[in-house]
Amino acid sequence: MDKTKRPLRKSKRSFRRRLPPPIGSGDRIDYRNMSLISRFISEQGKILSRRVNRLTLKQQRLVTIAIKQARILSSLPFLNNEKQFERPESIPKTAGPSIRNK
Repeated sequence: MDKTKRPLRKSKRSFRRRLPPPIGSGDRIDYRNMSLISRFISEQGKILSRRVNRLTLKQQRLVTIAIKQARILSSLPFLNNEKQFERPESIPKTAGPSIRNK
């Protein structure tokens, strides 16, 4: 049989391994459950996408609502700027040309 006329074979197994869901059946998605909510926020404070989180559509909606409620109630910051509180390094001032009007 020619290589070009070989029939296509589909694999019975899928490529992706099924990973356990990040939210257990006993976990409640609530604005008070900070340990759960903080897993779905990036370092900058953004809500991670559903693809990254591996959540269902319903779970992602509930997580988003819980994060927004926690932000409004000041449990979570809107922005996570750690650089905001750090002191910038002292930059030496350069002696530029001074303009004087006489």
